[in-house]
Amino acid sequence: MNRPLTAVFAALESLLVVGIGVGIPVVSLTFLWAFQYGLQIDWVVFWQAGVDVWLVGHGADLTLTLSKSAAAATGISGAGAPIVISIAALGFALTTVLLGARAGRRIAETSHRAIGSGVAVLAFALASAIVTATASRPGATVSLAQGIVLPTLVFAIPLLAAAEVNRRRRDATPDPLTALLLRGVEAIPSLGRSIGLVSLRAGAAVAVIVFAVAGAILALLLLTNYASIISLYEGAHAGVLGGLALTIGQIALVPNAVAWVASWLIGPGFALGEGSSVSPLGTTLGPMPAVPFLGALPTSTPAFAFVGLLVPVVASFVVVTLMRGRIERALGARDSLLFRAVVGVSTGVVAGLIIGGVAGVSAGSAGPGRLASVGPDAWVVGLFAALEVGIPAVLALVVKSGAEAIGDLAQVVGERLPERASAARDKPKSESAVSDPDRSRSAGDRDAGDTGGPRAPETADGLPSLDTVLPRDKRSSDSRSSDTRSPDDVPTERLDGFTR
Repeated sequence: MNRPLTAVFAALESLLVVGIGVGIPVVSLTFLWAFQYGLQIDWVVFWQAGVDVWLVGHGADLTLTLSKSAAAATGISGAGAPIVISIAALGFALTTVLLGARAGRRIAETSHRAIGSGVAVLAFALASAIVTATASRPGATVSLAQGIVLPTLVFAIPLLAAAEVNRRRRDATPDPLTALLLRGVEAIPSLGRSIGLVSLRAGAAVAVIVFAVAGAILALLLLTNYASIISLYEGAHAGVLGGLALTIGQIALVPNAVAWVASWLIGPGFALGEGSSVSPLGTTLGPMPAVPFLGALPTSTPAFAFVGLLVPVVASFVVVTLMRGRIERALGARDSLLFRAVVGVSTGVVAGLIIGGVAGVSAGSAGPGRLASVGPDAWVVGLFAALEVGIPAVLALVVKSGAEAIGDLAQVVGERLPERASAARDKPKSESAVSDPDRSRSAGDRDAGDTGGPRAPETADGLPSLDTVLPRDKRSSDSRSSDTRSPDDVPTERLDGFTR
């Protein structure tokens, strides 16, 4: 594929990603416009609403200004002031990340990766600028700079990373930016690189486990609170198409909900408005928006909620224990308790940054008044996560395992036994006589009974043999008498000179 074809292919990939992301909310709202509103409203309104949802999903801030009548109808204090919607529906951002990584892998297979990547990023930025400009209207505005920069970054970073990883797997030469990064990494001392690499792997693994458990808990809550969710759907009176649009919006918020549950597992929990708190230590809920999936929230603190705090602790201990051999090999000759503690602390820092960062992007403002604060506190969650992951990681690396303790004990015993055996062999006879007076005394008694003749042989129990005590003729007679059997013992019969 030559350069022009590569550029066209990359531009089409970018437009496809923008089209899929914007099309999901726009298509659902278009069905709502056509069948529920009977084409009586200008379709541009639904287009602008769909673009706003897509931009908010990538982190752009949407500023809404309600009319006096609409603000009064809400019944919320402060609804007349400009309302900033800054909570990102991470489902749209996650879709862009996955599609961007896919585009990067495909561009890396061409011979002109640099041209393809550059054109793809520029085309995506241009498309973002166009849709952002068309979405602006009185009463609902999005910053043009945020609408261009934030979605483009969400697309460009995974695209470039996936393209470079794919090229490195094929042993291709790195691009100038990657080569600069590699030179910077190589400038770090080898021990620092080893500690950083294993800490990054361990911390990321622990964070993934925490988010996986959070996703499983969220699914369980949705299943067990299905009746409450259906009640909220029925109370919304949105109809079939309205319910479909509402469901798509909630699916886009599922990654946010997973991050909130992970914050709950860490301990600080999250808030659904100012003055509310959902954590293992207590649940305090105030007035909430009628979003159906919020019906899965527990209205009170579960009896064994504190057990959830063990998830990051156990995950850290298990992951670091499994990676202990790799960590020891990474430390090499510098393996010591100090550097093991450094690895454990670094693992906690990495996990805290990842979990706290995801918690931060999942929070924001969702409306006026008390809804201006929704989600977890990123700094508190990150700090708690670093402590709950770092301390078990240090213990898992510093404390010896059972196999190592048994091996050390066996080695010590094995070293001591040969020393005692050699000491017993080298002990002088006088020391043996002094240490065993009973043996010396019995030996002396035997020597005193000797008459100078040949010494009588002894049996295994130390007594004289029978051959030396009895005379020869007596021994012969005894042996003959022992061999002689009475007729009653063995019946015999004389038959033709043979004895049967």
